Amino acid sequence: MLIGVVGGLDRDAPRLTAQARAAGHDVEFHTGTLSATRVEGLRSLVSRADLVLVLTDINSHGAVQLARRLARAQQRPLHLMRRFGTSQFAVFLRQAA
Repeated sequence: MLIGVVGGLDRDAPRLTAQARAAGHDVEFHTGTLSATRVEGLRSLVSRADLVLVLTDINSHGAVQLARRLARAQQRPLHLMRRFGTSQFAVFLRQAA
C-alpha cells in the first residue's frame, strides 16, 4: 500500500519511511506548502496513494481543504491526524494491517 502523508517535518521522513517499509508499505510525503508546483505535487500524490494521511496541526487550512477535496474527487481514503510522529505512525500501521 502507498501511504501519502501531507504535512509534517522533513526530518522525520527517513524514520517514517523505514517504519512503513518494515510493515510492507511505501510512503511518500508532501510538505503541505501550496505554491503552483506544489499543488501539482499534492494532486499527483493523492492520485497515486492508496491512503492519504493529513496532519492538521502543521498544515494551513488551504492545504487540508485541498487534500480533502482531491481525496474525495479521486475516491481515496483520507485520515486527518492532529499530530504525527513515529509512535503514532507505528500504531496506525498496526491498525491498518
